[in-house]
Amino acid sequence: MSTSETITVERLDGPAAARAEEAFTLVYAEAFAEPPYDKGSGDVDANFRRFRSQVRKATFRAALARTGDGEPVGIAYGYPLSPATGWWDRLTTPVSEGLRREDGHRTFGLMELAVRAPWRRRGVARRMHETLLAGATEERVLLNARPDVPAAQAAYRSWGYRKVGEAHPWEGADLHDVMVLRLR
Repeated sequence: MSTSETITVERLDGPAAARAEEAFTLVYAEAFAEPPYDKGSGDVDANFRRFRSQVRKATFRAALARTGDGEPVGIAYGYPLSPATGWWDRLTTPVSEGLRREDGHRTFGLMELAVRAPWRRRGVARRMHETLLAGATEERVLLNARPDVPAAQAAYRSWGYRKVGEAHPWEGADLHDVMVLRLR
């Protein structure tokens, strides 16, 4: 594994991401096995059951970073939130109707962003983020980030995200910061 080689970032739609599921799984499983995430095989399996549903959305988009020889390095993916999204319902303190209003076009939900350890701090996450949002028609991006992961927090803040609340994004989840990036 050479960490000095060129990394390419490719934008994928749902069908292309589905075909690359093995690469997405490898990155996710490796990146999120580390503390404080400590995700095991059951967590990975559950995530990729959701992934298989998410990639079927017409609005799904992803970015996949690879080395020159095709080794997966990083992943990012999401889709615009529907009016029926439960994302805002998980906040510990309610936010205004103006902030939580969704119409299927307003907010891109960034579901996952991960880079394998040997390739971190090289701008890969930023490049995937930019690739994912290139030409975006949404007015903002929404994500959940653990407050106990300083590198991710620093990256999101440097990209312009601001914290709008805190949530337990799923049953039994640790507290996450809910962060928004205005695109326009």
